Amino acid sequence: MLARDLSEQASMAGHICLGTDLDVDITDRTKVSNWLDAHPVDWVVNCAAYTAVDKAETDEDRAFLINAKGPENLAIETSRRDLPLIHISTDYVLNGAAPDALREDAPLDPHSAYGRTKAKGEVRIATLNPKHWIVRTAWLYGIHGNNFVKTMLRLMSERDQVKVVDDQWGSPTWTVDLAHAILGIIGSGRKPGTYHYSDDGKITWCTFAREIQRQAIEFGLLKRAVPIEAIPSSAFPSPTVRPTWSVLDKSRIRRAFSVEVPSWEASLNSYLQLEVAARD
Repeated sequence: MLARDLSEQASMAGHICLGTDLDVDITDRTKVSNWLDAHPVDWVVNCAAYTAVDKAETDEDRAFLINAKGPENLAIETSRRDLPLIHISTDYVLNGAAPDALREDAPLDPHSAYGRTKAKGEVRIATLNPKHWIVRTAWLYGIHGNNFVKTMLRLMSERDQVKVVDDQWGSPTWTVDLAHAILGIIGSGRKPGTYHYSDDGKITWCTFAREIQRQAIEFGLLKRAVPIEAIPSSAFPSPTVRPTWSVLDKSRIRRAFSVEVPSWEASLNSYLQLEVAARD
């Protein structure tokens, strides 16, 4: 979802972007090294991750390989070549309990297998390659993959009522906006470290669902409005302890790279226009 949007936005910005998928297994350091030897590049951006949050609770070894060992391999091999490395991480590495927007200097305190493995990946990258930019994000959606927006559009078209959690807070983030932030870092090439990026505003999943429905009706993506019932997280038992607070402080990335952070409502509108175009 993110990698495809990043590739498209990078190409539009005049960069030559080489995308990889299963052809480069980041858990195999030799394969990473061989690919970098065969493809001289100026930057490496790691969008790969094990993101099946619930499954990770019983598959932590596999999640560790992709979320920690893979980044370690990338950090070692990029450092050997003096290459800058951007790594995409998550709010799940923090405790998700702060009443204020989460800052980059908050202590690592993951409460899930997914968060633990992502936190280990962050530590290994920061330790092994001084030219690193760790970008934490949250609540991603985009045109190229399954996500909350697409799920809501489907459920609202199929059901007479939808129930959505109303006690988890965050900021929806369009992958195109995150791609622009990443390109801002690349364009600057300065100030390595850890940064937060999500779109502007703080809402609950239920609020997000209601705005998705409102805008989707305006665009003709939905023919009718259905009741959206606000429910607590306890109504959806899950093996994963999900953060109740995923609101990220973006002031650091704004200052360092003059990154623009659009409102989540405006970005949702832009995204839904793509959904309309895709269906025409």
